[in-house]
Order: sequence, then C-alpha cells, then structure tokens
Amino acid sequence: MNEIKKIRYEVETQLFGVCSKIGHHLNFSASSVRRYFIYASFFTFGSPIIIYLAAAFWMDIRSHLRRHRSPSFWEI
Repeated sequence: MNEIKKIRYEVETQLFGVCSKIGHHLNFSASSVRRYFIYASFFTFGSPIIIYLAAAFWMDIRSHLRRHRSPSFWEI
C-alpha cells in the first residue's frame, strides 16, 4: 500500500498539479477536486478541460518567470 501512495505522489507532482494546487488553496483534498473536475467535464461536455489546460499553462509560465527573476547561484 505504501508503494501505491508513493507512485501516486510521484504522478501528481510530475503532472501539471492543477488539482492539487486548487485543493491546497481551498483546503480540499486533491482527489476530491479531481473528482469534481471529472464530473463537471461529463456534465458540460468537456469544457472544464479547457480551464484545466489554461490553469496548467499559467502555472508553468509562473514557475518559469519565478525562476528567471531569482536565478540560483549556478545559473549566474
């Protein structure tokens, strides 16, 4: 069981992490946010997928901007 949690953690951190970030800010578990996202996608014929991809893109851009604003010692 511990290996399953480890694999799940690795997958969630390596993927976009949108649901875990939303869950962290709203004080929900990432799995419940992900479940509601899936339900909303079925009921609205996939339109939340566009919102998910936009949020993933925005999070990726923000991480790149933060990295370039304060470079580490090795990047100087």
